[in-house]
Amino acid sequence: MSKKKELSPELKAECDAAKALFVSKKNALGLTQASLAEAADISAAAVAMYLNGTNPLNAKFAVVLSRLLDVPIEKFSKRLANEISGLTGAAEQTNASSQSASAADMVRQMLAKQGKGLSDTARRRLLAAAESDDGGVLEIDYYRPGVMGDEVWIAHYDVRAAMGGGQIPHDYPEMLQDVRVSPQHLREMGVEFKEHFHLKMVTGWGQSMAPTIKHRDPLLVDISIREFAGDGIYMFSWEGHLYIKRLQWLGDEQITMLSDNPRHPPQSIRAEDTYIQARVLLVWNAHLV
Repeated sequence: MSKKKELSPELKAECDAAKALFVSKKNALGLTQASLAEAADISAAAVAMYLNGTNPLNAKFAVVLSRLLDVPIEKFSKRLANEISGLTGAAEQTNASSQSASAADMVRQMLAKQGKGLSDTARRRLLAAAESDDGGVLEIDYYRPGVMGDEVWIAHYDVRAAMGGGQIPHDYPEMLQDVRVSPQHLREMGVEFKEHFHLKMVTGWGQSMAPTIKHRDPLLVDISIREFAGDGIYMFSWEGHLYIKRLQWLGDEQITMLSDNPRHPPQSIRAEDTYIQARVLLVWNAHLV
């Protein structure tokens, strides 16, 4: 795996300034990296990668950080402040204009710029929704897939959680083809979960969890489980990389990271450095875990 490219001095300085502000104000405001992650709708690991200068700050994170710390964005990033100011000005000019683009036109523009990874079917569905008779209102709820009878849609994310050396996670994973399942049937199979909209699909990557999980096996995970909840297989971030491994509590804030493949030795890691993203419930070859 290639080494991640270091940020330029200017981008690194923005991260350092943001971290310094966060550290100086977090106690007084009762903030943690976890609460910041929740407000920004990203993982705690992604927050750490921003504050530690692994990933450059973006406009979305800057807006959330500015609001929570009650400081102007200029305090840590003049670049993003100017970028957001430009976007706001463009939006105001658009609203003031007597001729506005239709919903279908905006969707076409979006697809032209950012829709290269979408399938033809997904493109047609988006355009059909925008061109519908309801005025082009397009409602997408990624967290509560619609129930169809007893069946629901489970989003399949393009997240490769490594069962080996680790993958660098994306902040905003793209969705692959969704999976349609029956929650009742899942429970009859022994899969335990509270709400179906907490279930997502991800893909295992590597051989260290074989034979339980093979390379590129689809996995059903529960994203509501963000803390250690007993020995089991978890998707988690550690040292900036995403893993799928068995975790076993050792005590004294230590966790053992275990692979099912005996060629990969166990490793002891600190609980405070481990950011659990989800618990793995089912390998999509019908192997309960």
